[in-house]
Amino acid sequence: MRIIFAGTPEFARAALEQLHAAGFDIALVLSQPDRPAGRGMKLQASPVKQFAVDRAIPVAQPRSLRLDGRFPDEARAARQAIEAARADAMVVAAYGLILPQWVLDAPRLGCFNIHASLLPRWRGAAPIHRAIEAGDAETGITIMRMDAGLDTGDMLAEERIAIAPDDTVARLHDRLAALGGRMVVAALDLAERGALRPVPQPQDGVNYARKIEKAEAAIDWRQDAAAIARRMRAFDPFPGAQAALDGETLKLWAGEALADDAPAGGAAGAPAPGTVLAADADGLVVQCGRGRLRATVLQRAGGKRLPAADFLRGWPALRPGAVLDAPPAPAPAP
Repeated sequence: MRIIFAGTPEFARAALEQLHAAGFDIALVLSQPDRPAGRGMKLQASPVKQFAVDRAIPVAQPRSLRLDGRFPDEARAARQAIEAARADAMVVAAYGLILPQWVLDAPRLGCFNIHASLLPRWRGAAPIHRAIEAGDAETGITIMRMDAGLDTGDMLAEERIAIAPDDTVARLHDRLAALGGRMVVAALDLAERGALRPVPQPQDGVNYARKIEKAEAAIDWRQDAAAIARRMRAFDPFPGAQAALDGETLKLWAGEALADDAPAGGAAGAPAPGTVLAADADGLVVQCGRGRLRATVLQRAGGKRLPAADFLRGWPALRPGAVLDAPPAPAPAP
């Protein structure tokens, strides 16, 4: 089968690798334009582009696929490349561009999307993050035939996996990426034989996984300790969970909620939310709106992630009685 692949980050590269290993004829790869990255902010190709270039697969990187949009010349060039590919199917995984109808109609068998949630729960840009943040017990991969809506197409295959109590986005991402690659290979084989059975998405249970923003990193100590612990896992590796002491930002990367029957933070006789209750080799214990949070891996601005014992030796002001606040708001872009 001859296919086009559209994707950008590591999640998509994992699927492209499995399609390549399975022997599919990959006629064209679409990926986002190179972006500045690293300390020197040099242009860097996406993981998908790097994989394709290493294997001499043609790559197109239009900034838009809309023929009436801001970059019509790039869209027209992409259309020529897509039409010349004469693909039976297109596989899309975390591409980052909206596909207009002319793209959806181009492949003989349509466009297949690898989505990292159990649709219709967590449609949108950040399904892995939002599933962990919400405390979902399970998630999975849905292979979907794309339509003009936002993750609204018919479901072609679905597999579930449990979310472990210590799963971070990074860990869950890798399991889902591998699963998505295996599933799309199987779905394309079924499509070629005319054996797929599309199922419309349920109307109930729709949730939208909005994009993760840097501003979400700030910890609100008035929240429940369990909710803060979930956000720490949901924001690892980006943007992290942040607090501040004396104007300096620290990130909390790992920890656990310590539920107890103590008065809620700020209640009569109880420490205010954000108050440090203990700071020793076992971790940094902080009062929350309900319960306490023990952080066991922390990071100072410009430093490395460190176990609590090592971290606290370098920051003597972080001791019982200190009060952590939200970090200062980032400066507006110039």
